[in-house]
Amino acid sequence: MKGTEIATLGEFGLIDRLTGDIQLTQPTSLKGVGDDAAVLDHAGKQILVTTDLLLEGIHFDLVYVPLKHLGYKAAVVNFSDVYAMNGNPQQITVSLGISKRFTVEDLEDFYSGLKLACEIYGVDIVGGDTTSSLTGFTISITCIGSADKDKVVYRNGAKDTDLLYVSGDLGASYMGLQLLEREKSVFEGSSEVQPDFTGKEYLLERQLKPEARKDIVAQLAENGIVPTAMIDISDGLSSDLLHICKQSNVGCQLFEERLPIDYQTAMMAETFNMNVTTVALNGGEDYELLFTVPLTLHEKMSTVSGIHLIGHITKPEQGCYLVTRDGQEMQLRAQGWNHLE
Repeated sequence: MKGTEIATLGEFGLIDRLTGDIQLTQPTSLKGVGDDAAVLDHAGKQILVTTDLLLEGIHFDLVYVPLKHLGYKAAVVNFSDVYAMNGNPQQITVSLGISKRFTVEDLEDFYSGLKLACEIYGVDIVGGDTTSSLTGFTISITCIGSADKDKVVYRNGAKDTDLLYVSGDLGASYMGLQLLEREKSVFEGSSEVQPDFTGKEYLLERQLKPEARKDIVAQLAENGIVPTAMIDISDGLSSDLLHICKQSNVGCQLFEERLPIDYQTAMMAETFNMNVTTVALNGGEDYELLFTVPLTLHEKMSTVSGIHLIGHITKPEQGCYLVTRDGQEMQLRAQGWNHLE
């Protein structure tokens, strides 16, 4: 079936088509799509704003990324940044660069994923922009959230003896990407071959449809716990932990035996002849929360589910090290995702 050419609707017709059914649910959203700017009311709160730019060929490959999944992921990675500040996302604006090869139906698929993510996480779409692109699909999303003034968590608050926790498990998204890239290369060699993803669904989900850890932030709040420092793992555990250490002027000890790794991740790493610890440290796109809390909260942390104690913070002169299973210390290096390579 031939899709509808975007030119038949025009810019404003396209905006109406994609956003006409959006209902605002946040009390802070006073005015959404349709004016020169969104109007938000955040009296007495700290406003949190984050932006992510996603470029076709750099951040995603439409050979194996469905547009609905891409819309979902594009929203969720922004929500994750707000949760990493111990806040709650409330609004997003969405700007798209679109080449002529996309139809209206393609963009409706993208927006269906975007809307689904917003519905699940309770976030409003309040504006954005569209323009033509000569270089494929470009996505820029700005997310606005808020937090109580005394609850915002930065990367620079970690202290010596703080405990280091991570949510979920590590490396699954990266192994999902490796699997998709492998099947793509096989597919390009022969159109007769069907990809085999049996038993690897978790890895694919972590890569194509990640979730932000709203649940962890909610549990911390319920237990009255405010982390001293926090970051979401987008570039890889090693790189993002070093961000915390640098900005907090501290060192750290990370224990290899404590790194949470899913069975499918370990099996896939073995298939690709990769060291699973290296995958967990450097894979990226996990969107788990990495955070520090005072040692005095150790007992209280046991009431929070879905997290793992993986190390502790040290004095800056002690450096940043991984303690291996056999007790050796290896210096941590930022070998995760580099956006400018």
